[in-house]
Amino acid sequence: MIYSDKTIDLINAAEDLAYSLSQSETGQAYRLAKQARANSRQAQDVIRDFNRIKEEYELVQRFGRYHPDYQTITKKVHEIKRALDLQEEVAQFKKAEKQLETLLGQVSLVLAGQVSPQIKVPTGNPFFDQGCAGGCSTGGSCSCSG
Repeated sequence: MIYSDKTIDLINAAEDLAYSLSQSETGQAYRLAKQARANSRQAQDVIRDFNRIKEEYELVQRFGRYHPDYQTITKKVHEIKRALDLQEEVAQFKKAEKQLETLLGQVSLVLAGQVSPQIKVPTGNPFFDQGCAGGCSTGGSCSCSG
């Protein structure tokens, strides 16, 4: 591919946008929460326990309800998942991650909308997807024009 001046300017603008996003309040909160989760011994213990139980669960799932440990492992998975969700650093990280995902979804919608209103942007967020705000994938069954 031969790069024109416009292509290089576009790449530079994208890099500037990425830098601005990473330096934003949301980007910084995400990085801090990720670092706090990584530095928390308690969080790492719960994550390790969850991953171990998840592997056991995946083995049991091959046989489903017919596996002799199905009930026990399923109960353990739910208990450790709850402990993981309630662990402070993990909960803060998930919150920051969701906020960053929302911001990136909003930016994606703006960028796509500037090119064409028909571009579908899978934001993964029903708030943005409703009303065909760029994320409709129903093929028009929602009465949108897309």
